[in-house]
Amino acid sequence: MSNLPPCEYIPEPYDGPSKKEVLKLRGDFLTPALVTYYKNPIMIVDGHMQYLFDETGKQYLDGFAGIVSVSAGHCHPKVMEAVNKQNSLLQHTTTIYLHPNIATFAEKLAGTLPNGLDCVYFTNSGSEANDLAILMARAYTNNYDVIALRNGYHGGSQGAMGLTAHSTWKYSVPQGFGVHHSVVPDRYRGHFGYDDAECGAKYALDVKDVIERGSSGSIAAFIAEPTQGVGGVIEMPDGYLKNAYQYVRDAGGICIADEVQTGFGRTGENFWGFESHGVVPDMVVMAKGIGNGCPLAAVVTTKEIAQSLTEAIHFNTFGGNPVSCAQGLASLEVLLEDDMQENCKQLGAKLFAGLLDLQKKYDCIGDVRGKGLMVGVELVEDKDKTPATQLTANVFETCKDLGLIIGKGGYFGNVLRIKPPMCLNENDIEFMLEVLDAAFAKETA
Repeated sequence: MSNLPPCEYIPEPYDGPSKKEVLKLRGDFLTPALVTYYKNPIMIVDGHMQYLFDETGKQYLDGFAGIVSVSAGHCHPKVMEAVNKQNSLLQHTTTIYLHPNIATFAEKLAGTLPNGLDCVYFTNSGSEANDLAILMARAYTNNYDVIALRNGYHGGSQGAMGLTAHSTWKYSVPQGFGVHHSVVPDRYRGHFGYDDAECGAKYALDVKDVIERGSSGSIAAFIAEPTQGVGGVIEMPDGYLKNAYQYVRDAGGICIADEVQTGFGRTGENFWGFESHGVVPDMVVMAKGIGNGCPLAAVVTTKEIAQSLTEAIHFNTFGGNPVSCAQGLASLEVLLEDDMQENCKQLGAKLFAGLLDLQKKYDCIGDVRGKGLMVGVELVEDKDKTPATQLTANVFETCKDLGLIIGKGGYFGNVLRIKPPMCLNENDIEFMLEVLDAAFAKETA
């Protein structure tokens, strides 16, 4: 197979603590809840666009973008210029004072969304934003019940954990009050498959059933990812969101699109994932790619819905921080000016076609799904779709050894998650496919 695509960037020699020392420090002073990827963890100390470098100077192609957080590219020059300039002027103030960055960024961000979705509330993480979205929905509707999807992931705070329907991410603590989970419309493993043109409408009937039999009949909100990320790249089928949104609105609820992983052009077809489904939500939650890796998130809704928060004081000390907003605005400008959405569309098609060729070659590839540069590859052991969890881990490790970093997910840990920075090029896609081919050949021999 070929070497990594050439990169003109030369990382500075690393002179910090050794990997062994860092591992010891983590063990001595950080929570044991922190996990690391790989049997032999890698230490990333430098990055440039779609490439990462460890302490030895070894280069990797980043196929996971810091868990789908780096959109424009690691240390993109324009983004860093904006951040460094703001850092030299003022690092922190709060929304009780005026500052141009938060207002300018909000205007630019609202301009990417349908008319009416023009009221922005900045937070620091997707979990925090989802908590706020549910609070706002309950305050606005005066209803309590919320519907989320099984297999979905919405964050790690207690409120967001309650929305999440993945036992892997849930603790035995009070959470999820008033939250009901509807069936996930999984066309690979569910009752209605890819060959059923009406499967979206059929799956949506469960939302109606949960409203009628699991709630008071009046609900506050329905929240769903247009494509489930952590859950293994489960894409909502055509007609699902359209029908589900109608059932929710008929029950007095508002519709929330969790675009934490699908937003900012990653799916290629549209700038926002919900746009592929012909619907307009009442509220959009975004994080990760919004700030190209910095702690930044937002809830965008209508002015009418946002008005509900004025009943009491709701305050966020760091939400809308001037440095974070400088990075968010610069990142958004890069995504729009460089048309990275189109890059996702073109390169995603090339990646998808290559993965389908690999599926013909390797029986263990049960399903290839997703859009743009948000792709999942589900591995199975047999025709009964037994999850190939260990094989997935082995392929995942081999890819790293060959210079490609990807993610994995799904309830059984048997889905390879490919979600790189959106600045990839064709050479990167070719390298990615060659590495995957080599990894499958080695691990299935």
